[in-house]
Amino acid sequence: MAQEEQTGGLIDPFWLKATALPLMGEADAAFERLLDSRKSLLARDATAEEQIASLDAAMRVPNLKAMLAATCENSPYLRELMAKDAARLSSILSECPTARMARLVQQSIEEPQASQADIMRHLRLIKQDAALTIGLADLAGLWSVNQVTNALTDIADATLRGALRFVLSEFHRRGKLKLPYPEDPERDCSYVALAMGKHGAGELNYSSDIDLIIIYDGDKAPCDDPMEMSSIFVRLTKQLVKIMQDRTAEGYVFRTDLRLRPDPGATPPAVSLLAALQYYESMGQNWERAALIKARACAGDIAVGEGFLQEIVPFIWRKYFDYAALADVHSIKRQIHAHKGHDTIAIKGHNVKLGRGGIREIEFFVQTQQLIAGGRNPALRGRETIPMLSELVKLSWIEPEARDALTKAYAFLRKVEHCIQMQRDEQTQNLPQSDEGIAEIGRMMGYPDADQFKKDLRGWLECVQSHYVELFREEHELGAEGGGNLVFTGEDDDPETLDTLSRMGFQNPREVTAAIRSWHFGRYPATRSTKARERLTEFTPDLLKALSNTDNADAAFLSFNEFLAALPSGVQVFSLLRNNPQLLEILTIILGTSPRLAATVGRRPRVIDALLDPAFFGDMLERDNLESQLDRMLKEATHYEEALDGARIFGQEQLFLIGVRILMGAISASQAGAAYAMLAGVIIRKMLDFSQKELERRHGRIPGGRVAVLAMGKLGGREMTAGSDLDLMLLYDHDEGAAFSDGEKPLAPSQYFARLTQRLITALSAPTAEGELYEVDFRLRPSGNSGPLATSLKSFKSYHAKDAWTWEHMALTRARVVAGDKAFSQVVRDEVVGILTQPRDEAAIRKDIAQMRGRIESEKGTSDLWNIKQVAGGLVDVEFIAQCYQLIHAHTHPAVLHANTAETLRLCVDEGLIDVGDADTLVPAIRLYHDLTQIVRVCFAEQFDPDTATKAFRQALVRVSFEPDMPRLEERMRDCQTAVRACFEKLVGSVKS
Repeated sequence: MAQEEQTGGLIDPFWLKATALPLMGEADAAFERLLDSRKSLLARDATAEEQIASLDAAMRVPNLKAMLAATCENSPYLRELMAKDAARLSSILSECPTARMARLVQQSIEEPQASQADIMRHLRLIKQDAALTIGLADLAGLWSVNQVTNALTDIADATLRGALRFVLSEFHRRGKLKLPYPEDPERDCSYVALAMGKHGAGELNYSSDIDLIIIYDGDKAPCDDPMEMSSIFVRLTKQLVKIMQDRTAEGYVFRTDLRLRPDPGATPPAVSLLAALQYYESMGQNWERAALIKARACAGDIAVGEGFLQEIVPFIWRKYFDYAALADVHSIKRQIHAHKGHDTIAIKGHNVKLGRGGIREIEFFVQTQQLIAGGRNPALRGRETIPMLSELVKLSWIEPEARDALTKAYAFLRKVEHCIQMQRDEQTQNLPQSDEGIAEIGRMMGYPDADQFKKDLRGWLECVQSHYVELFREEHELGAEGGGNLVFTGEDDDPETLDTLSRMGFQNPREVTAAIRSWHFGRYPATRSTKARERLTEFTPDLLKALSNTDNADAAFLSFNEFLAALPSGVQVFSLLRNNPQLLEILTIILGTSPRLAATVGRRPRVIDALLDPAFFGDMLERDNLESQLDRMLKEATHYEEALDGARIFGQEQLFLIGVRILMGAISASQAGAAYAMLAGVIIRKMLDFSQKELERRHGRIPGGRVAVLAMGKLGGREMTAGSDLDLMLLYDHDEGAAFSDGEKPLAPSQYFARLTQRLITALSAPTAEGELYEVDFRLRPSGNSGPLATSLKSFKSYHAKDAWTWEHMALTRARVVAGDKAFSQVVRDEVVGILTQPRDEAAIRKDIAQMRGRIESEKGTSDLWNIKQVAGGLVDVEFIAQCYQLIHAHTHPAVLHANTAETLRLCVDEGLIDVGDADTLVPAIRLYHDLTQIVRVCFAEQFDPDTATKAFRQALVRVSFEPDMPRLEERMRDCQTAVRACFEKLVGSVKS
């Protein structure tokens, strides 16, 4: 009573009970602005004597003065609010905060505003008033944490309702909506905001976002044009958010987050009731069940919101004890470092919400048990954290001691959180990094001694942590090896997860977390089932660990993401990878080393099934096995296009498997070249047969018609790589006098076999829905592109006898029949041998080949030693030497005729045509070139840069070369290229560009 008399009744009795806060002893400087504001108020308003008197009266109450001074000292945000408007501070101190908050709520909702600018200013000033009122009541020690959070929630609801009422009325005025009750806009408007998280539970903190889900009932919406409904409610929502969160001279009301809505990356800000129900029934995740525990209709058409929440009760609350979901819910806050051996809690910079022992652990301690048992115990379906602790005790889920300890810890940590945010109105839960910053928070908490504050804070954090770890003591550790969070639920990035990913070697951890969240939202076919997402949750830490072991973890992750996007279903694949570490290792090597193979995995995820075959690392591919597999695929085809698709599926999968064998070092380059060539031969033969049957179906057969497909180049020499095209020539013959085919639509022989050739080209190279197979080149046929597409045997013989250039005979040295009629194929082989064994002018051949090498060098010459084919002394030089000696010596030494370059060189040595010394240069060189080319081509579709290539790729190059490192390999390559060029000039002639 004495204090009331002392203040002349100008200060409400509520404030006279304020608890003094500790000061540093330097409060005068911080307090001076508040005192100066009295003078400013009087200067602006000569009638403000009563308000000045009220402030002066407050200064006469020691505890209240000390509290205000300490607030100015420790909270720049509240100090600014007090100094900015002394009249407002005076008004606050003259009124009970409970009554004042009720009045502010009423003003938010009921006071109409003329324009958007007016409503924005009106609500921001109310928020300022509320923030200062609540903050002072809190710091004065006069309101509990529960009163503070309830008051903040009430003002959030009220300001949101005020903003929504304005926007609804505005849309009604513009004719976009026809509200049934314009004077009461929210009534039956069919549009509702659901408060989520702390907002929904009535537990908001000072700088909280308000998390909302916006729902509208399309069947009842007051909208004339149903086609416009969605866009109208989206625009309405965007305007509502703008009013709430855009910063103006008066600040903002509440930051507004709509990302808890169903699949926020793929849905508009306002979601129809039907779409939301369908999502939760089919795609809803366990973490969303946990989030929806706190959901509450807070603004708009409350009946629609409550009806929706009633509809999804079966999704949130399962009938039976839901232990199956426990691990998945636990992944929301996966705390591997909370287990024994990882119990250190730092104070500086500690996050009191998300960090170890923080508020989130108390919330999840409650929510997980609510999800497990809430289906059978409706008493556990409450939104607020602390009351649910008591219910868990009543139902014998936890001991009273745990409830009491966590209740006290929750109150303490929430107050710490409030103090952190009251300082500067920042959305943070991180304690300061400095000793002085920690001391400031301690003083706001009422601690004159910073060490005692830190001791108590650590004690409560450890208390929470011990209870949380005990709850999950049986859980499988789903986190990074060696400790660290791996949390990918919700929409916010977990800071500790970002740190964990960075330590694991990911350069863009935010992109990784965003992608993994999209997996959990079921955006890919493989992640749409609940079981698939649960398997993925278990598998993700192993996956990230494996990807982090690659040289470029980010590139490997992106490749896996593409692979996942292409998977038709995920449960089996995730289980395979989870239970087969070797398979996961192989897959990550592919993703981290070979963009080409990674692209195949992305397009054809089924190829990984073949990697499980025990024979994968055993024997190489067998022709009979390949032919039978392709036969089965073609027999299942019901039409031509389906057969082409089947050939592409088969071919791409087999190309992939050969590539993996190369990458893993399971086969040598020569084996790989032969394997690629064998595969191509099988496909050519089957596609030729198929093309012939298709042609015969419409056009019949040419009497005595026979064909042979001649392979040239890399295919002919069995030196193919992953990127090789097919150099082919189709030769044909028929009975003398055969003028037309015998089908319904007869064709002349030249036209008939040209059609056959075109069909073969299409079968091998045309892109279909299943992609491409090979590029096909027929330019090596007589007269090249100017000649007929199919060549008769007679024309072939005549051309090579009279008109062929030296380079065409060089190309013919690598010719090999790969498909066609058996007897005719032998005729063609004999004819090729006959052409190549003709006597030739040795000097002319050497001159032609040297000049040809010079022309190629002038057009494609390079000093890049990694352009293995074209660089001086590279692959072309070796191939030209071998072809030169075949053309010169085949007349007298026909044994040197072999389509493979390395084998030709060996035969030339055996025949005494090339010195052993030169062979010792050329044979190791071509083997090295082929080894390196196979690795390069299996990894890259184009030329690569060794300086930017991954470490894993460089290691693969070094491995096949048997050199210790890249510098030694490059030195050896330079030596080889120099020696090969010297051999070329010695054995063929001087190269002149």
